[in-house]
Order: sequence, then C-alpha cells, then structure tokens
Amino acid sequence: MNDQPPTTEHPLNEPDPEAGRGCPVAHGDVTRLYGPDASVDPHGIYARLRKEYGAVAPVLLEGDVPAWLVLGYRECRRVLDNPLQFSRDSRIWRDWKEGRIEAASPLIQMVGWRPDCVSQDGEPHRRLRGAVTDNLHAVASRGIRRHVTHFANKQIDAFADRGTADLVADFAEYLPMLVLTRVFGLAASEGRTLAESCAHVIKGGADALAHNDRIMRILGELAERKREEPGSDFTTGLLEHHAGLDEDEVLGHLRLVLIAAHTTTSNLLARVLQLILTDASRLAGLVSGELNVSSVVEEVMWNTPPLAVLPGRFATADLELGGTGIKEGDLLVLGLAAGNLDPEIRPDTGVSVQGNQSHLAFSGGPHECPGQSLGQGIIEGAVAALLHRLPGLHLTAPAEELTSTASTWESRLDSLPVAFTP
Repeated sequence: MNDQPPTTEHPLNEPDPEAGRGCPVAHGDVTRLYGPDASVDPHGIYARLRKEYGAVAPVLLEGDVPAWLVLGYRECRRVLDNPLQFSRDSRIWRDWKEGRIEAASPLIQMVGWRPDCVSQDGEPHRRLRGAVTDNLHAVASRGIRRHVTHFANKQIDAFADRGTADLVADFAEYLPMLVLTRVFGLAASEGRTLAESCAHVIKGGADALAHNDRIMRILGELAERKREEPGSDFTTGLLEHHAGLDEDEVLGHLRLVLIAAHTTTSNLLARVLQLILTDASRLAGLVSGELNVSSVVEEVMWNTPPLAVLPGRFATADLELGGTGIKEGDLLVLGLAAGNLDPEIRPDTGVSVQGNQSHLAFSGGPHECPGQSLGQGIIEGAVAALLHRLPGLHLTAPAEELTSTASTWESRLDSLPVAFTP
C-alpha cells in the first residue's frame, strides 16, 4: 500500500467509520517504523506513541503498509496467549486478501504465510512445532558447547595477536551462524554467506527477496544431500521425524530456525558483551566466577531484547485491545522492547530484574521461542572463550559513544571496540 496516509486527525482510539473497516491509517499522520528516523531512536518513537495513543498505536511498516503496534505489556500478553483472537495465519490479512500487498514486498519475508509452525495455529502448529522442538533438544543434548568453543576460538585466533578487535564485526556477527552450520550439517564455509543473507532478510529493503532466495537455494541443496547421506544433525532429524514433514515443510523450518536462531543470538551476544564491558563490576564478577552469564542475559532480555518488534498477528474478528478498536483482518506487530519497558509494569527501570523471567523477549503463548537453550548455550560458551583467551579485556570507546542502528524489527549494536593483552 503505497498511498500516503491522510492528514485528517481523528479522536484517540476511535477508528474512523469512513476509513475502510478501521484501517490503522485512519488515525491521521501515522508514524513509520522504518526509514532514517526510525533507525536512530526507536525507543523515542515507542515512548511518543505510548504518550499519544496508549497501549496500541497505528504505524506504517515498509512500503507504508498499515499495522497496529502493541506497546503495552499486558496487551502483548493477551495477543500472544490468544491465537483464536489473534492468529499467526497471514492468509486472513485483509490488505493481502484485497491485493494491496505485492508478492515482492520485503514484508512478506517477515509476515507472509509459509508452510512452517510459525504461520499456523492449532493442531497444524502443534504437529510442526513438535518436529522442531524434538530436534532442537536432540542437537542441544549432543553438546552444543563443544561447537561453540571450537568456532569461538577460531574467531579469536584471527585477532588474538593484534591486541585489539571489534567484538561485533570480528566475533558476534558470525559466531552463531558458524555454530548453526555444524548443527544443520552444512559446511562452515557457508556460514558467512548465510549470516549476511539473514541480516538482509531481517533488515528488509529491496534486496530482502534475493537474499531469501539465496538462503532457500543453499538449504534446498542441503536437504537433498541429507536425504542421500543422513547424519546426526538437525536437517536429518526433520527429514526423518515421525510427523512426516513434506519437502516444503522441511525447507520452511530449516529457514525459520536458521534466520531466527542466528539473528537473535548474534544480536543478543553483542548486547551481553556491551553490558559486561560497560560495567566493571559485572566483568569482575564473571572473571572471578561470582556472577554467571545467565543473569546478564536476563537483564539484556528485559532492556534490549534481540527482537524489538515481533511480526505479526492478524485479528480474527472485530475486537477491542487496550481501548483501541481493531477490525477483522488487521495486522498487529508486537513491541517486545516497548512492552518490557511499559511503565505500567516497570515504573522504575532501575530496579533489578534478576531472577525475573517474565520478559517478552522469547515471545509467549503457543509460539514461544523453542530455541532458548540453544541460544543460551552459544552465549555462555562465547563469553567464556573470550574471557579465557583475552586477558585485560576492556572497552576502548566511551560507553555513551557506542551506537546502534535499528530496522523495523530489531536494533543492532554497530561496533564494540576493545583492547586486551596480545
């Protein structure tokens, strides 16, 4: 939908009866969640929208596609916990059904229907999710830590003699994908290509479709090879699972896990390292063994979750959410970062969240992230390798000068310059 939003203002939380079944654009001058302004200060945008609209705000996604951004913690929970009201099946998306979304839209890579568990609810979802969770547990139980240690040390070897590094570009940006190549049964040489393509799919833009095609080509070749030469890997597990996944379902889930696991874990690893290196007490606690990495991860999950906005849910009927009228077929995206900072549940963000795992970072409800233990294992192994290999590790830039770049769905740390004893 490429038309500019109308400029007529309408009362807060009252969809215009003349505006085509309550389209979010009916609220007037609607905020874009993409573009130059959104890339600099997404939290400022969330705060302004919360002040203006409350828990649910109208926004525009890439291509000026209308959607509702859910900003309230309780409202996010309601959406996540009620798939009968808020479906993950984008085939009921009104703008798609009525032909206002092009098949080549970058949004399709994030919200379009696919033959995977994320796109379905009920029994079809349970069948497909079971295949994913069974095989994630299987690969994790085989000792993911040794893969992390192996690839983390290979990454560190490349810069250990220099005494300086950028722990985003030199470490966090590619390490999770290298581990996933081993988990999937891919060649490690595919890791950098796949990591770059995953980043483009999440970022959106004109290249998203081409990079998604590249991912699917590599995964298609992998599945074909594993049918002929099965192994003890995630791909073989999907092919042989008793749920009987067809070819499209296998490829859909390989894509889903690859993109989600790499992009969220690489982002999370960078944020964990940022928190450790900007707080001397945390770094000392980790080095001495008085503090464990999981407590740092927990804090990051609350304050800078790796996925800031979760795509997407679709209203199955006309309903009310947070005082806002939602129409059947409307698209909703969930502000995980905004919800975690909702003043209704965290009036003082300075209060410790240690031991509190009720954040939104893993989503929730039937579609809660099944790969949490995989991501946690990668983070813990990566941090342990860095602290063991790099004595005297410290940040070489003022903490307040570290910058991030946001897209609609995430905000990623640009760099993390460090020095250490070579």
